[in-house]
Amino acid sequence: MDGAAESVGSRWELYRLLGEPLRLKLLALAAAEELAIGELAELLGEAQPNVSRQVGAMRKAGLLAERKQGTRVFVFLPEAARGDAVVADALGAGRALVEEDGSLARVAEIVGARELATREHFGRPREAVPVSQLPPELPAYLTALAPLIAERAVAVDAGTGDGSLLDVLAPVFARVVAVDREEAQLARARERIARRGWDHVQLVCGALDGAEVRAAVRKVARGAGGADVVFASRVLHHAPKPGTVLRALAGLVRPGGYVVVIEYDAHDDERLRAEQADVWLGFAADELARLAHEAGLVAPSIAPIPSARNGQGPDRHLAWHVLVATRPAADAAPASSSRTPSTRAPSPPAPPRAKASRR
Repeated sequence: MDGAAESVGSRWELYRLLGEPLRLKLLALAAAEELAIGELAELLGEAQPNVSRQVGAMRKAGLLAERKQGTRVFVFLPEAARGDAVVADALGAGRALVEEDGSLARVAEIVGARELATREHFGRPREAVPVSQLPPELPAYLTALAPLIAERAVAVDAGTGDGSLLDVLAPVFARVVAVDREEAQLARARERIARRGWDHVQLVCGALDGAEVRAAVRKVARGAGGADVVFASRVLHHAPKPGTVLRALAGLVRPGGYVVVIEYDAHDDERLRAEQADVWLGFAADELARLAHEAGLVAPSIAPIPSARNGQGPDRHLAWHVLVATRPAADAAPASSSRTPSTRAPSPPAPPRAKASRR
């Protein structure tokens, strides 16, 4: 012990305190389990104020310690007291007493009763929540996962729209630049950002290949040469020239960083041209791979997205897939547009360090 006089009081005081059977029982029960004052009172059949007084005296002498949880006070035997020979002897005597009166055997029952209210709460029938509805705690879950991603300094949300992808990116990345050409869309994203309290998200109005967007990303990246990851969710099918957009995305990512594109697979639903202003009816896997190579990206992988993850929008019936490609390191030779494009493999490669998430 760290000095008997300081840790558990002077020797005479210990003998005085431990000469009372109730205190011996309290010592033994607190050594067996961290228990609340009320729980100790119930186990010993004593009034709670009396137990509080006894515990208070023993706490002052260093024999017991307390931990507050709101209005409840939990009592336990501190490690410093366990090494004292007098305390060890008292524990043996106290344990014999609580074994004799049956209070030690009831400790498990008392502890188990703590979860009764919890089980009753979650056991009550509730209104069914749609399976497609994401939990409101999703940002907290993503924050917990964020440390598993090695490079998460800067992300770009290209074509942010109302900012729905920010619900995924903002909890993970230290800085996020959200880009859109339409101020009306950014107004909705701005409202989302204010509601979430995300002061590390910057909105930029402009074209993806515009100087103001490139300058904003470079400033946020602070010399890294660009973002760690650039995301574009369902953007290419609205672009008159998808290849130009993909080249712009590649220009916003740092060497060694990733471009992640979520897009429709090729389809024939002409209604989306009129209803959603789609220019292109999706892109086959080999088309996406070719566009990635022409944009100077390397190692493209394309994987399908299960239809159950497509949300409830007007495009939920389409097949979606995700392209992940890398900007070559600074010392690597640029990719040639004549290189044979990759196509979808039966078993797609493992995802990169930062993964795309659907809107």
